[in-house]
Amino acid sequence: MNHTTTNTAVWGRLSTMGLHWIIAIMMMLQQGVYADSLVIEQGGQALTELGRVEYSDSSAGIPLIDHIKLEEGIAAIDKRVQKPAMNATLDGAGRIIPEHAGSKLDRHALKIQFYRFIFEGGFSQLEAPMEVVYPKVDSELLSAIKVKKIGYYATYYNPNNKNRTHNVHLAAQAINNYVVFPNERFSFNKVVGQRTKESGYLRAPVIVRGEMSEDIGGGICQISSTLFNAADRAGLQIVERYSHSRNVKYVPSGRDATVSWDGPDFVFKNKYDHPVLIRAYAHGGQVSIVICSSDDIKLKPRQVPSASKQLPEEVHPEVGAGSTDRKRE
Repeated sequence: MNHTTTNTAVWGRLSTMGLHWIIAIMMMLQQGVYADSLVIEQGGQALTELGRVEYSDSSAGIPLIDHIKLEEGIAAIDKRVQKPAMNATLDGAGRIIPEHAGSKLDRHALKIQFYRFIFEGGFSQLEAPMEVVYPKVDSELLSAIKVKKIGYYATYYNPNNKNRTHNVHLAAQAINNYVVFPNERFSFNKVVGQRTKESGYLRAPVIVRGEMSEDIGGGICQISSTLFNAADRAGLQIVERYSHSRNVKYVPSGRDATVSWDGPDFVFKNKYDHPVLIRAYAHGGQVSIVICSSDDIKLKPRQVPSASKQLPEEVHPEVGAGSTDRKRE
């Protein structure tokens, strides 16, 4: 090997070593001036921080993002900043209360900005990027589907039972103004939610395996049973229904629909080409549920026996576990 070849090899190795050192020095300098955390703000107020060390690892010389942890951090921010959209509703007089758009975190945009923060630097604060959430039910839709009554049912209760009456009112409010779109299923348990003390429900009589007892939420089955009969009259498809393990007094025999948070549910499906609107009221010892839709709906109603108007001294409510009737699609 001649001197020229040897010198070339030596300089090549030195040049490569020099390049590595230059890169290393640049990384050190960059890390020295980069902020440790990205502060996420909303309206100029700091919400939280996404720390460089917490969500990335630079021990290998190049930052490696912990994607799972970053997704969890972004989800936590979204939970803090999101504002749900509010559907248009009807008040007690049937007047439309307009809808309101909501907002949620633009998770993809925030992720891109965090990548820029890690790899490029140059900023340490970021206004949380948001996107609009539009309501499913607006005033125009509601005005079109409130006009035609396609199903109605009424049942009666003893208002002197204060706890049961309270529970009946809460459950009626939970389903009132709910819109079921074409081919969509309505689940009573999903819409009403878990009946707990924290959500306002009180202890009242219930039926458990054929025996009378007392539990949180007693009385709500009068709402599910009234809704079942209204939906059946409207020609909606009954997907799932259970009867109590003993007769109840507020509907004809076999026309009840028991529900329980960890058990039976009442589910129906809207097979029409138009959305349907549920209107539910409980006042003065009467539960009234009306199902409405558009004038253009091709209605296929069913005949359903009415409930007795005789007010019993005591209506025994239920969250029955027995199931003598069950229908599925």
